[in-house]
Amino acid sequence: MTTVDYLEELKQRARQDEALRQELLATRQMHDPLQAFCGKCRELGYPVYEMDVIAAGEEFYAAMKRSTNGGGENSPMLEGQDDFYELFFAGL
Repeated sequence: MTTVDYLEELKQRARQDEALRQELLATRQMHDPLQAFCGKCRELGYPVYEMDVIAAGEEFYAAMKRSTNGGGENSPMLEGQDDFYELFFAGL
């Protein structure tokens, strides 16, 4: 499984479990929200680390840029589409 798969599975699980959802949302109030979130993921059995989340977003963005208009600098900006951390919480 990929990091994106783990995040999707966890998001589905949190949608069905309000206590888990609240625990995950509480990580956003921590001093380092991404670190707290990833720590909670690992506590729940998902091997998700900060750089995994960042790299997944960058890989997704790079693939999108390559696939639009032949790639390169003339590709449209896809702001926000590569932030799987924010997308995870938007989906909750």
